[in-house]
Amino acid sequence: MALSDERLEMIRANADFAVREMTGLCGADFGYNAASVAWAEGFIERQRPAAAQDNAQGIVNVLGSYLGEAIIAAVPGSRWAEDASGSVGVLFPNGDMAYPFAKVEKQLAGGLEGGESILSFYNVTVNHLATGKLSQAASKGAP
Repeated sequence: MALSDERLEMIRANADFAVREMTGLCGADFGYNAASVAWAEGFIERQRPAAAQDNAQGIVNVLGSYLGEAIIAAVPGSRWAEDASGSVGVLFPNGDMAYPFAKVEKQLAGGLEGGESILSFYNVTVNHLATGKLSQAASKGAP
């Protein structure tokens, strides 16, 4: 299901905020690409100790919006959508969805040492899920 214009504006404003803030923090151009997602992953790791006591949901909202927009920039025809359960994610032309807010939340909670990586999520999503390679491998019984 499509998101309301208001919800889309909020997501895009959060993503733009992330780009502006991260550009200032990293001292380089920060955009909707894999290199910037890698820097954001390190940022999440540096914020984890304080996030449990601070505004973790704010970090999830801003960086989840950013991660979703980075995925959308990498996958033509993808867009924000809401699934049947009400979860917001990125819908690909092949009908699969990715959930960047959930992934940011997982990395914030479990960290890289817990196996949570937004960069890995970005790479798998863009290169396998969005292209249908992941579902093809699953249907062939690949491990």
